[in-house]
Amino acid sequence: QVHVVESGGGLVQPGGSLRLSCTVSGLPFSNYAMRWYRQAPGNERELVAAIASVGGSTNYADSVKGRFTISRDNAKNTMYLQMDSLKPEDTAVYYCYAKSNNVAYWGQGTQVAVSS
Repeated sequence: QVHVVESGGGLVQPGGSLRLSCTVSGLPFSNYAMRWYRQAPGNERELVAAIASVGGSTNYADSVKGRFTISRDNAKNTMYLQMDSLKPEDTAVYYCYAKSNNVAYWGQGTQVAVSS
């Protein structure tokens, strides 16, 4: 059975940092491209960052470039999102997404709130 579990969300002040983790079990993690999405109330879910299964190439939404860093540790079956210089508009539920060929899995999400 596949499990995709996010952690690390919380409440942080503007300008602060958080590190999200996504731990995956039940699948060959290193074969899966991984992404972080987020969804704010009233908005559609949007892609935040992506990291390839091989080579580790990354992509970011323009809104987070230079502030967020995506990474993965295949030995730990875990993906990370380091979020720095957080802004109130980063407030959302952040979701982990794993994809390989025609198979994809979502996590349940972790809430990030940026507020003073």
